[in-house]
Amino acid sequence: MTRPDPAFDDPTLPLFGDADEAEPAALTGERLPSYIRDHRKRLRARFTEGGAAAMPDYELLELLLFRALPRQDVKPLARRLIDRFGDFGRVISAAPLRLMEVEGVGEAVVQELKITEAAALRLARAKVMQRPVLSSWDALLDYCHTAMAHRETEQFRVLYLDRRNVLIADEEQARGTVDHVPVYPREVIRRALEINASALILVHNHPSGDPTPSEADIAMTEQIRQAGALLGLVLHDHLVIGKSREVSFRTAGYL
Repeated sequence: MTRPDPAFDDPTLPLFGDADEAEPAALTGERLPSYIRDHRKRLRARFTEGGAAAMPDYELLELLLFRALPRQDVKPLARRLIDRFGDFGRVISAAPLRLMEVEGVGEAVVQELKITEAAALRLARAKVMQRPVLSSWDALLDYCHTAMAHRETEQFRVLYLDRRNVLIADEEQARGTVDHVPVYPREVIRRALEINASALILVHNHPSGDPTPSEADIAMTEQIRQAGALLGLVLHDHLVIGKSREVSFRTAGYL
């Protein structure tokens, strides 16, 4: 369908804003309220001119919700989501069932948020896979934070490296509760032997936001280090990911 000329003010024709809003307006014959249309245009212009850094979390979230809810004012929903989960990252990484508990969230909203999460993870992962990890450490930290910092339960991952310290596998070993995840050192080592890895980096998150290692974290890490050493596997580090920072066992002196 051809977009009407904005200067052509025919009341019999539907008015609509952006392309993603065109079809619903044309089919229903409804005008898109000017305050919604103008607000969306302003937000998109601000994003184009200043990027995401110029926008608070709820406005960036609005930009995503525009496509999922093309005929609604999404600002109240964006604020409800931020109020419920805390920030942009926690919203897009929240479990679908928890998202659906928020008034106004349906399948279209969940899908848009999960697509965004998947895109962010894939982009961050592409910067570290099949690359020397130790020389791209900042990219690795960015990936770990993207994948794990906003999760509501603990997750334990193992990064397997080859002899050149190239990342050859990134595998989730276990998921747990808000403060515990079961880890089986035997399974970590067995998998390393299966894929002919030469070194490991352990990663897990603390949903509390505080990445300080627990006594259990320290003991489990030492078990894996000792088991790997017997078979010639090097444990480079164990990263504990918090909300805004991480703790490296190597840097902190635990390894």
